[in-house]
Amino acid sequence: MKSLQDTERIASEAVIYCRVSSAKQLREGHGLDSQETRCREYARLKGYQVVEVFTDDMSGSLTARPGMQAMLAHLRKHRKHPHVVIIDDISRLARGLEAHLQLRADISRAGGILESPSIEFGEDSDSLLVENLLASVSQHQRQKNGEQTLNRMRARTMNGYWVFQAPVGYRYARTAGHGKMLVRDEPIASIQAEALEGFACGRFATQVEVKRFLESQPAYPKDLPNGEIRNQRVTDLLTRVIYAGYVEAPSWDIGLRPGQHEGLISFETFQRIQDRLKSMARAPARKDISADFPLRGFVLCNDCGNALTACWSTGKHKKYPYYLCPTKGCPSYRKSIGRDVIEGEFEDLLRGLSPSAGMFQLARAMFRDAWDLRIAQAADAAKSLRTAVQRIETQIEQFLDRIVDATQPTVIQAYEKRIATLESEKALALERMLQTGQPKKAFEEMFEHAMTFLASPWNIWRNEGLAWRRTVLRLAFAEPIPYCRNDGLRTPEIAFPFKVLAGIQTGDCEMVRPGGFEPPTFGSGDQRSIP
Repeated sequence: MKSLQDTERIASEAVIYCRVSSAKQLREGHGLDSQETRCREYARLKGYQVVEVFTDDMSGSLTARPGMQAMLAHLRKHRKHPHVVIIDDISRLARGLEAHLQLRADISRAGGILESPSIEFGEDSDSLLVENLLASVSQHQRQKNGEQTLNRMRARTMNGYWVFQAPVGYRYARTAGHGKMLVRDEPIASIQAEALEGFACGRFATQVEVKRFLESQPAYPKDLPNGEIRNQRVTDLLTRVIYAGYVEAPSWDIGLRPGQHEGLISFETFQRIQDRLKSMARAPARKDISADFPLRGFVLCNDCGNALTACWSTGKHKKYPYYLCPTKGCPSYRKSIGRDVIEGEFEDLLRGLSPSAGMFQLARAMFRDAWDLRIAQAADAAKSLRTAVQRIETQIEQFLDRIVDATQPTVIQAYEKRIATLESEKALALERMLQTGQPKKAFEEMFEHAMTFLASPWNIWRNEGLAWRRTVLRLAFAEPIPYCRNDGLRTPEIAFPFKVLAGIQTGDCEMVRPGGFEPPTFGSGDQRSIP
């Protein structure tokens, strides 16, 4: 390696290397332009001609820096004419001793001579000691900054703030008294809230239906060029507690706690989603369910009991839609039934489910009575929940005391797992306690969709999209409907609300006799059951 005096004699050309490791350095004035200005000023004072400027805007290994690689290639290309390599500060080369020594050696082998306006590089022992000390200090500063950043992030998470990348549906915004925190990113947040609520209540039976719903929303961001969303996006949406307004960081030993941000759903809804995910069978995604054939998979073949499939058949001038049985060996195998025939009969069936105006008003009154009764019971429910929270807190304290006395790792792990479960139960009880009382919305607003559905499921079927049509099938009927090619749709098993309304409307009810519905039973002698 050449000395500084040798450099001044043989090197007249120089290259500048600048690097920043974060966008924050650019904003705070420690960016590439300021480094280059200082290096050019140094070159002018030394009488060097700057021939190239190489920059990197990232940290990382040597191979991950395109600017460094390009500079080394330039030095090797002009090895016969050594170039001075000017850096603003030793930390701009590397912020670790090992990486610094490696880059120092690579520059020297490529024919470069390292210089800086901040430090005088030399080959004597004192100069090397100072250089290595400065590199070590730079490394310590980087590591210390990392530790401080991690500690601040952990402390902020403990206070209920999310400190990682904003999940889909949220964005970071500066809020008075909170700094940067998560806020709803509309309209994405509302779309996701509808998807979560729909899955919790059964409107969407599977994750695949949630995926289709999100893909049908033009404003929702897509993952793939063909307009689809990755399955992992749906899984994250359904399983991340942050969407319920809570935060946790198990890797930092931070358990579940209320977040400072607004949740898209309640914690109770989140728990229902988790219960459904654990209990439901995993079904493969079916791409053949579309708006063209909404009854596919719901209408059964009357001969074999299997679900009908559907397809478009190409005619002489156009395509024709058909339903058909795909089961080999069935008498109706591949015998097509016009889509208009089946769906026309089904719409007639839906029209028949609509109650009369009088029955609808009776159902509305029944809902209103139940609503008033639940409000009257709210105070007792809140008191019970408050007692439950206190009991859970006592149990948590007891387990914490046991952890202090425990010595076996397996026992400690079991206690920690139990504490995590109790924390989840406590969060759910607290949320229910806060929500118990006066309703957030009026009766008419809360039951608007239910009343609309009971009034006429046929209107929803005719005017809404595929997702709502699938919802009508699940809510209006207790099981799929068989279809006979000769007789049409068989008698359906309708859902309980419509069955009750139909029974009231037709007078299919009676008062309970004094002795009950069952006749008296006689034992030995004159003994018999007492009504």
